[in-house]
Amino acid sequence: MINNATLVLLLLTLRSCASAFAFGATGRSSMLTMDTGEGDFAFRPQLLQQHQSTMPPLPTRLQTPSSRQHVTDEAQASSIGMPWTESIDPSQELTFMPFWDHQMKFMTSQLTNLQAMPVTNKEGTEDFSITVGDKKNVRVANRSFSSSQFRKIRMTYYDAGPQAQVFNSLWYPAPEYNLPLLGIDLLQFHGGKKHLAVVDFQPVQETEEQHAAKYEHLMQPIRDQYPALQGHMSKRFYDENQFFSKQMLFARFEDESIVSDSLAPAFTQYLDTYMDLMNAQETAPDGAQQVLERHEAYDIYSAHRDPALHMFKAKFGEKWADEFVHEFLFDLSR
Repeated sequence: MINNATLVLLLLTLRSCASAFAFGATGRSSMLTMDTGEGDFAFRPQLLQQHQSTMPPLPTRLQTPSSRQHVTDEAQASSIGMPWTESIDPSQELTFMPFWDHQMKFMTSQLTNLQAMPVTNKEGTEDFSITVGDKKNVRVANRSFSSSQFRKIRMTYYDAGPQAQVFNSLWYPAPEYNLPLLGIDLLQFHGGKKHLAVVDFQPVQETEEQHAAKYEHLMQPIRDQYPALQGHMSKRFYDENQFFSKQMLFARFEDESIVSDSLAPAFTQYLDTYMDLMNAQETAPDGAQQVLERHEAYDIYSAHRDPALHMFKAKFGEKWADEFVHEFLFDLSR
């Protein structure tokens, strides 16, 4: 989302300011004209995992090594302490942790055969479940899942106290479902003074007629309810005509009440609608290889344009960042 932001986060003077958010909170929303590419941080973790169900053979180079076995959900969750209840800087609230929590509960109730997957590089030698920066002022947690309907669902929470709060997730349908990816990117900076939000059903096919036109009418009634989320991207990092729908929820805003008034309900409605779309879709095993190849194209496109790579290098080291981006976030990118 995904589909969905810049490199200057490390150059900004960041203020400590607590933010308040709950799914039940109320307030006044604002209508803003939005743009992307000039924000504080671009963080688009779109993730892939080889689908485990029965299907025609796919190219060997796209297959996940057989040594990467399922791990228990309980073990993975406890190992990183998720959901966190307190930021790495106690003065800052975990702004988007309710979104993480809601998605986890949604997945548990809606997906069949949900299983936690390893959160490692391809060789299994680097564990990305949780990483803390050398200065102990930033941490990033990751989880990965598969189910009967999805070959990989990836979740990331980046906690840098008042500097940045980020929740990102990407849902990859099983290849026999010719469906969009669900991309979620929610970012907050300066203790709640700046925000960037992207939620989208990200098309993987190359033409509107092949793909996006088949489902955008389901998204439009939701998007129409939230003027504050009707912004448009610039082309600084991404081309909105590639792998983005015309009904993408997009916003850059300063009014923190938009998080509770618009973003939270729109997020839950998009989740519900996306799952309805999945449940109504028939499988097409004969097209699975072509869909997976489009997932690979998406990974390559995203990995080469993700400006967060530079931030990861600065915070966690070059080797870690390179493997994290190319072997976990976009693991079909090379």
